[in-house]
Amino acid sequence: MQKLKEQRLKEQGLKEAEGDEELSVRLKAYEGCPAVVGGVGKDRVNEPMIRHWCEAMGDTNPAYAGPDAVAPPTMLQAWTMGGLSGHSGRSEAYDELFAALDAAGYTSVVATDCEQEYLRPLRPGDEITFDSVIESVSERKTTKLGTGYFITTRTDVRTGGEPAGTHRFRILKYAPARCKPKGPRSRRPRPVVNRDNAGFWQGVARHQLLIQRCGDCGTLRFPWLPGCSACGSLEWDTVEASGEGSVYSYVVMHHPRFEAFDPPYAVGLIELAEGVRIVSNVVGVPYDKVRIGLPVRLEFARFDDEDGELVLPVFRVPEGGED
Repeated sequence: MQKLKEQRLKEQGLKEAEGDEELSVRLKAYEGCPAVVGGVGKDRVNEPMIRHWCEAMGDTNPAYAGPDAVAPPTMLQAWTMGGLSGHSGRSEAYDELFAALDAAGYTSVVATDCEQEYLRPLRPGDEITFDSVIESVSERKTTKLGTGYFITTRTDVRTGGEPAGTHRFRILKYAPARCKPKGPRSRRPRPVVNRDNAGFWQGVARHQLLIQRCGDCGTLRFPWLPGCSACGSLEWDTVEASGEGSVYSYVVMHHPRFEAFDPPYAVGLIELAEGVRIVSNVVGVPYDKVRIGLPVRLEFARFDDEDGELVLPVFRVPEGGED
């Protein structure tokens, strides 16, 4: 009976392998097919979007404001996005590719990376046109998220008929991996400590959150860097954060599931009273109660495992603060 069961499992595995090979051949046929033809940006390049982008990114470069402003180069994709209403110019080939993956069980999607090339600056008033092509479909890959295919699209952006830039966007279309039964908690990942940030982690061990301050212009900066981003000076000292702050932005982590954590949980971009921002966990309220603008207070959490004690800064919402 056991041998018969093993034989059936082997046959099933061979059938699945053959099916995956056939699917891979089908998917590869879409390489080089158009994804969007004759796309037009929903908005011209404009000052409000540039301002919102710079505020969100904390980018104060003077080139992005004033009468001779240009758009930040990294906004290249923003001018081609479909927004909440979605894209209207997707090609049949693009829709067929994703329908084939969905039908095969690869129903989840996650963005993995992008590459951009800038050919000319974009200015308020420029009208954006673009074409996209399905550049590549990978072989079937197994990741911690699950098994699936990496799909890369290349978008060629133009304005006034002239090339303005190229944007390559890569996603993983995958079937989520089955969750393993919970076992002993894995060790919490350790931070990478190097000569540039060692002082910060030494401060954390003493329950101090230290912010770098430029020795020449006095600009505060975080995370720690070798030089000042405002004036380039290599001289610096530190100031201790008061611990007061608020949630500037946040995400709720559901996937991927790391054994050292208990998802879902909230990760916040915290704006400190000193004006710099730090990424850390928001604690003290359920993850679905975290909101932008929520006041928080610094505290230090201790984690113990077989590797010893680990101290990390986290931010707690005061009692009643979420009301």
